Amino acid sequence: MDFSQVDTLVKALDVLATFVFALVGARVAADRGLDYGGITFIAAVASTTGGTLRNVALGIRPNWISNPWILGSIVLAVFITIVLRTTKPIGKFLLLMDTFGLAVAAISGAQIALFYKAPWYGAIVLGVITAIAGGLLRDLLCQVEPVVLHRETLATSSLIGASIFVLLEQTTLNHNWTALSGGIAVMAVRGISIYFDLHLPKLNKKN
Repeated sequence: MDFSQVDTLVKALDVLATFVFALVGARVAADRGLDYGGITFIAAVASTTGGTLRNVALGIRPNWISNPWILGSIVLAVFITIVLRTTKPIGKFLLLMDTFGLAVAAISGAQIALFYKAPWYGAIVLGVITAIAGGLLRDLLCQVEPVVLHRETLATSSLIGASIFVLLEQTTLNHNWTALSGGIAVMAVRGISIYFDLHLPKLNKKN
């Protein structure tokens, strides 16, 4: 895959993941009673933090600086949230969208890291950071317990998906199939953990 193809693919995936994360972030902010400015800020933080950290680590310009579609997708997500005027907790549809965004972010994060010659373990870590950093900061700013730290195996599913993608990229399999396999793994692990209420084990407090 040449640079133009990778560049176009990554930009498209970043816009898609940005919109999904911005929409979920805006809903969380609305549910916490933030004003329009707060909703916009949280949507922007939730949707751009992961990709920005990834690009900074790779020594390249964050995508939202040069790609107006990134900012446009955030504005659209905020507009939809305000127009619908709903402050209900995140429902199944948005949870499904968030899971899809998680898969897209994890794989695109690992993909761009590999393209810029990051070692395999670096690509996996950057894939995970791309997927979860925005949601973590979103929850901290909204003063809710971060989802990534206690349920839904967000980091675990991102780690598994990014690892599968990076591993398969070392084979002769078509790039599209490796990306699809990694993305499906992310969605499957998180979906199963939500459906069956599965979580990583915790340390029990001693009396």
